[in-house]
Amino acid sequence: MRMRPTLNWTPTEDLPPGTTDTGPVADALRTGGVLVLSGAGISTESGIPDYRGEGGSLSRHTPMTYQDFTGSVRARRRYWARSHLGWRTFGRARPNAGHRAVAAFGRHGLLAGVITQNVDGLHQAAGSADVVELHGSLARVVCLSCGAVSPRRELARRLEEANVGFEPVAAGINPDGDADLTDRQVADFRVVPCALCGGILKPDVVFFGETVPPQRVEHCRRLVRGATALLVLGSSLTVMSGLRFVRQAAEEGKPVLIVNRDPTRGDRHALVRVALPLGQALTTVADRLGVPVDAGPGAAGG
Repeated sequence: MRMRPTLNWTPTEDLPPGTTDTGPVADALRTGGVLVLSGAGISTESGIPDYRGEGGSLSRHTPMTYQDFTGSVRARRRYWARSHLGWRTFGRARPNAGHRAVAAFGRHGLLAGVITQNVDGLHQAAGSADVVELHGSLARVVCLSCGAVSPRRELARRLEEANVGFEPVAAGINPDGDADLTDRQVADFRVVPCALCGGILKPDVVFFGETVPPQRVEHCRRLVRGATALLVLGSSLTVMSGLRFVRQAAEEGKPVLIVNRDPTRGDRHALVRVALPLGQALTTVADRLGVPVDAGPGAAGG
């Protein structure tokens, strides 16, 4: 499966209006067996911006593509300089009320699983188990030559040593951990190679235009087949990698429920779209179900 490098989506049809009634979501969860599909919108309350929507990062930058990263030394230097700075902020993000509510639903046996399009690891930090990271994780780095996988913290240490005094001021941080820096700010940044073979290092994430591992896609398809309903949280469903599971659920006659403040590409397949912030909506649902949501040590409030 290849991700379409679709950055924006504009509705071309009349879509059902959103609602503020969380009742249908609570009813679906009460039955159990619900599969969660989450996107960047669930992490905005943790300080990680969304790609789209009001104030989305796509209004000021274009995400790195796989083709640019692999085909240009300059593009890799720009990416790693910006990502290295962004990681300092991104890596300190903590789960918010939305993440903690999803974890609570899982602990109470209401979920069939969690698929996330996010690369921030916040679902796992909140306590969710068996999370499928559809687009990978920024916490890992992979060598494109030998395939070795290593922790991001190890690369961060090596980059610090190779770039002493690198302290530019960024205009902002993006959903992929990329900081907004100018070409001039990154011109002298030194990229380090794989410590094992000297090959090119890449974050273990799926860039726009890159192939999602087929076995991962099939695993998600099986989760959809085994679920009673699909609950989409904070995703515009602009890219096909997430939308395909919404379409699958709809084709299989399973309810699709979406919690997203803005219209999504999957609205026409949905039973309902709840137009509320994720933390507020999921906390309300948890209250309806009598499911306690843990605050968590050091967790950011939603």
